[in-house]
Amino acid sequence: MKRFATVAALGVALALAGCGKSDDAGKADGTATADAGATAGTATGPIKREAGNWKTEVKLVKFDMPGAPAAMKDQMAKQFASAGATETCLTQEQADQEDIANAMAKGYGDACTWTKNAIGGGTVDVAGTCTANGQKVDLAMAGTMEPKKTDMTITTKTAAPTGGQMEMQMQVIGTNIGPCKA
Repeated sequence: MKRFATVAALGVALALAGCGKSDDAGKADGTATADAGATAGTATGPIKREAGNWKTEVKLVKFDMPGAPAAMKDQMAKQFASAGATETCLTQEQADQEDIANAMAKGYGDACTWTKNAIGGGTVDVAGTCTANGQKVDLAMAGTMEPKKTDMTITTKTAAPTGGQMEMQMQVIGTNIGPCKA
């Protein structure tokens, strides 16, 4: 169960990290290169979240693990449902430095290979494979990003301890609800 919580926490962290720069598909080191001439809010450039107080809601969309008892699946659903929304202050400095590709790589110790990494024009479509503690995890994150709202679907697939493949899918919605609270 601890492994599943770690995967879920990573997914939430990734969604909260937002995006700021585009990355070259297939780069294993997680480094990013900026789109030439791109500015925040352009149709082709990356979108930056605005600084302020962000409310984030995480919903468990799918949890499939072959051989897992129904009680475990119910417990996961209840944990997500009871978590409620969180609020986080995003400073201007943090907003300026957001980089989704690096955030994903750091979540797995920079041991990631990206097969898809399209970030720009208000959309995020990233996929790849990461290895942590000897475990391979396929990650995908797709959705929209606007200066005041993000809506991402994060999918993780990994070997299940019960055999077969476990898949978890979360929807993470972030909304800028105003200035940071003092």
